[in-house]
Amino acid sequence: MATFITLVVLLFVYMNLWFVVSVIERRNDIADVAWGLGFVLIAVASFFLYAHVTLAGLIVTILTTIWGVRLARHISARHVGKPEDYRYAAWRRDWGSWFYLRSYGQIYLLQGALMLVIASPVIFINASVSVPLGLLAQAGLLLWAVGFFFETVADSQLAHFLSNPQNKGKLMTEGLWAFSRHPNYFGEVLMWWSIWLIALSLPYGYLMVIGPLTITYLIVRVSGVPMLEAKMASHPDFPAYKARTSMFIPLPPRVGSTEGA
Repeated sequence: MATFITLVVLLFVYMNLWFVVSVIERRNDIADVAWGLGFVLIAVASFFLYAHVTLAGLIVTILTTIWGVRLARHISARHVGKPEDYRYAAWRRDWGSWFYLRSYGQIYLLQGALMLVIASPVIFINASVSVPLGLLAQAGLLLWAVGFFFETVADSQLAHFLSNPQNKGKLMTEGLWAFSRHPNYFGEVLMWWSIWLIALSLPYGYLMVIGPLTITYLIVRVSGVPMLEAKMASHPDFPAYKARTSMFIPLPPRVGSTEGA
């Protein structure tokens, strides 16, 4: 318990530092950069704090670090030379005089708490004395690679598309985006389910399903897909794109359909 409390304190200090940076920089979307790196902190800190050096623990710590650093770099590059993300800008307007207090609680402290829940399989594995790398763990590694491919390639394709001035005002509907309207989010969710598969190799590992369930719910029902779908809804090409393209799980484009899946 003392080790877990130390981990919580480290994350609390970490999120407080990012809140201070957001106030200085006057942009709350810096929290998106803190998101990926926060998981790196949790993974690395839990690996060393619990001091149960296992191959599985080393693997999930490395995988989480690769994912978190890549995501943070991608988001940082996306922010360069651009105004605050529209979601955070809207909250800045709507929250008025309560802006800083609500930002601190609803963005930074809440994200810190969610990180602990989502990363619970990683913490669980690092806290375990031994983790057998059986078929479930091997399947998890394979699925993680698939998820990383989808998130990385989809992000790269979108960034390349948006960098072309000729695509201004257009929807990205090519590459992986022809099979899913949110292939990057699909990849992210798949990676967290894959780490849970590795945790299943341990007694009571199934309880760590709270991690992938939480990130799946947040992305599919709360802050990921719904917000982007609402933003795209006003685009004249969106109804046709929605009709032929799966919302989340990559599937072959539909022909003759009138509804999104």
